[in-house]
Amino acid sequence: MTDKQRQSDSLAYIAPQGSGQADAWSKEAGERGGQQLTEVAEVIPPSAVAEALRLSPGEPAVVRRRAISLDGDVIELADSYYPRAIARGTALTEKRKIKGGAPTLLAELGYQARHVSEDLEFRAADKTELDALALPEGANVLTLLRTTSTEDGSPFEVQLMVLKAPRRLHYEIEVD
Repeated sequence: MTDKQRQSDSLAYIAPQGSGQADAWSKEAGERGGQQLTEVAEVIPPSAVAEALRLSPGEPAVVRRRAISLDGDVIELADSYYPRAIARGTALTEKRKIKGGAPTLLAELGYQARHVSEDLEFRAADKTELDALALPEGANVLTLLRTTSTEDGSPFEVQLMVLKAPRRLHYEIEVD
């Protein structure tokens, strides 16, 4: 990494918000979009999530599941996972919206995002995803697995997002 900060659209979603500000998605989508918190629970996470959080086999994590909408259509299923030791006793375990979003709460708890890793996968949607995203049989989805870590490399949040597959992906890279 050069001395010039590299940025992506993802940075807004991991940054804490100012006092009294809405979460990043609410600010971006405005009146066109929203999110519905569908579940908050302790679960055994998928293996990719457990590995990213460095959990022992069978160790549960706290998940916050959301359906993300734009113009009345669900466009994304977003599951955020947290180690129990971090989430226990916080609003992360409550089925309610967190003022400023989880990144703001995590920053208040001392978890500052210093490294983010994102993995994209294009694959066939499963039955649950077809139904939730109102997709036709045989449709594809794009998954994004985002791991957010502290300065010392300790992961504290893993998000697994399933999106209606775009027809095109666009990236920009600044070359010094």
